[in-house]
Amino acid sequence: MTRKQKRLAIIGGGMSFILAAALLVMFAFGQSIAYFYMPADLAKTSVPPETRIRLGGLVEKGSVARGEGSTVSFAVTDNENTVKVTYTGILPDLFREGQGVVTEGKFIAGSDVFVADSVLAKHDENYMPKEVADRLKEQGVWEGQEQTQ
Repeated sequence: MTRKQKRLAIIGGGMSFILAAALLVMFAFGQSIAYFYMPADLAKTSVPPETRIRLGGLVEKGSVARGEGSTVSFAVTDNENTVKVTYTGILPDLFREGQGVVTEGKFIAGSDVFVADSVLAKHDENYMPKEVADRLKEQGVWEGQEQTQ
């Protein structure tokens, strides 16, 4: 093997290693991505069951119901549409009706109930998740202060 052939073999091996690493990273990101939806978006598009998404909006007043153990059900609304959510776990201390929330989870096949595995709530009186605030502003139902964090 000449020097030129050795050099080409090393360059080719390095390029194939970099390509394999890039493909593995892209595959990993594709598996962990969770798209953000508001209830009105879900009414317009169909999300396949078992697809991991983020659902954001306001916790509908009068919708929080505590079940057995640490199971809680509530409704997320954008003042246009509503989605029922169930969550098993400890809710954030500042979770309450009428406040902004982002849940992450999936719809179970054959059901219109969203099963959340994480719930994010506001952390002070002026905060609403940016994604939720932007979407509510687009729809003209924003009632909070102008500044979001």
